[in-house]
Amino acid sequence: MNGSSDISKANATCEENRVLDIVSLYPKDMNIYGDYGNVLTIMRRAELYGYEPVLHEYNVGNLWPEHVDMILGGGGQDHGQSRVTEDLFARADTIRGLAEDGVPMLMICGLYQLFGEYFETVEGQKLQGIGVLGEHTVGQDVRMIGNLVEHSADFGDIVGYENHSGRTSLEDGTQPLGLVNSENCGNNGKDHTEGARKYNVIGTYMHGSVLPKNPRLADFLIRTAAQNRYGEFSPRQTDAQRAELAKLDELAERAREVAVTRPR
Repeated sequence: MNGSSDISKANATCEENRVLDIVSLYPKDMNIYGDYGNVLTIMRRAELYGYEPVLHEYNVGNLWPEHVDMILGGGGQDHGQSRVTEDLFARADTIRGLAEDGVPMLMICGLYQLFGEYFETVEGQKLQGIGVLGEHTVGQDVRMIGNLVEHSADFGDIVGYENHSGRTSLEDGTQPLGLVNSENCGNNGKDHTEGARKYNVIGTYMHGSVLPKNPRLADFLIRTAAQNRYGEFSPRQTDAQRAELAKLDELAERAREVAVTRPR
């Protein structure tokens, strides 16, 4: 009886504090080009909306968190992808279940590829993905590198920086995150797509890191996580928090204005 009472009290306290459990996936191996900035952005913006984000850094061999409201993953070199593949497969059923339940996720570059059906390296090694996103990737000798702006119906223009040799093709049932105007950039350099969306899972080649410059995308992840856990997204902010959030949005807009003028 006491055990049930303790659990009920813990759940009530959690709801009162409005905790959001955020998983950073493989930060030791999959964290290049500043991708950890996405984690920092989510943590701070969630706080400024009046939530209590709790960060769980999950690396190979760690215990999986008891509760997950959001998952963020970064990019890595081919050897980094190889190191995490076996562990990722061990968690595949759990992650697929969370995706199907609507848990928001953002996967950048290398983990975007591993969330697909497979990634074939330039050397011909085929790394099976976990099949969350309907896409597959084949490595090439020539990299696609440069500043990038993509057009998204839900998030407006998204600005970032791509650096990848993989050519990704989307399959039926998976939508692109956005569209690019030029060839030789985006998912594969040919079909003008960039990134992928399925359930509330987003995959993209956008480094930068992408979320500090694209607050609409960050807020989508936070809002969806809060709605899934508490039934609604209801900011509880002080004047100081509102002011800081407005300042961050202003800085993001300035950074975006500079980014879109940079040559590729």
